[in-house]
Amino acid sequence: MPTGLVIYYSRSGNTKQMAETIADAMNESAVATKCKSVDDVKIDDLLKADAIVVGSPTYYGGMAGPIAMFFDESVSKHGKLDGKVGAAFSSSANIGGGNETTINSILNVLMIHGMVIQGDPQGDHYGPVSIGKPDDRVINQCKRKGQRIAELTLNLY
Repeated sequence: MPTGLVIYYSRSGNTKQMAETIADAMNESAVATKCKSVDDVKIDDLLKADAIVVGSPTYYGGMAGPIAMFFDESVSKHGKLDGKVGAAFSSSANIGGGNETTINSILNVLMIHGMVIQGDPQGDHYGPVSIGKPDDRVINQCKRKGQRIAELTLNLY
């Protein structure tokens, strides 16, 4: 059975709620998925997962420092994540607050690692975004992302 890992950083709880929703949807879709704060993840955990989803609040149009530092450490696993499924999500305080630039910065790292990224022709194309506390629209987008990541992972593994 393929496995997944949802990694997040959250100060307000908004990004954490999104992470838990995505992980729940992946679990319900037959990909055994763990959801962990970036503070609780070891770099070697990346090697054990077939799908890795990363979420961050938006700070100045980019990912939070703890996520960036984790990715800096991931250089030691360069080439070893090739072919794994990857995805990203973000939250911010404002519309136009940098959600898409944050998601794209995360996706850039995942692609450099050689990971497989799937866009979405409906809803949040790059990954789920929330403005403030996740509302019903955001929760539905997170569930959809979790289901789609699980489906892609099951197809590849």
